[in-house]
Amino acid sequence: MGAVKIVTDATFTDDVLMSDKPVLVDFWAEWCGPCKMISPVLEEIAGTQDKIAIVKLNVDENPVTGANERIMSLPTLNVYQGGRVVKQIVGARPKAAILADLAEFL
Repeated sequence: MGAVKIVTDATFTDDVLMSDKPVLVDFWAEWCGPCKMISPVLEEIAGTQDKIAIVKLNVDENPVTGANERIMSLPTLNVYQGGRVVKQIVGARPKAAILADLAEFL
């Protein structure tokens, strides 16, 4: 069980693409209201299980990764496994919906 970790353009490859377990990346920005709404939900999920890592990447501070991953809407939650996106959730969702979307990884 862990907290949500911050990743950057510099750490994205090591922390996400090279991870040996699934990683949920929350692509967000400071100005994004819905991003702020789901942040505590992701913290709760991160604190209750350890089968998936949960990280956040601020697209304004890390534009290279946001562009490389073709992030068009915020928040976007991508699940990476084996270095590629295996699931994408776009927009703020209630905790139950996020947990349902992540069920195969938890």
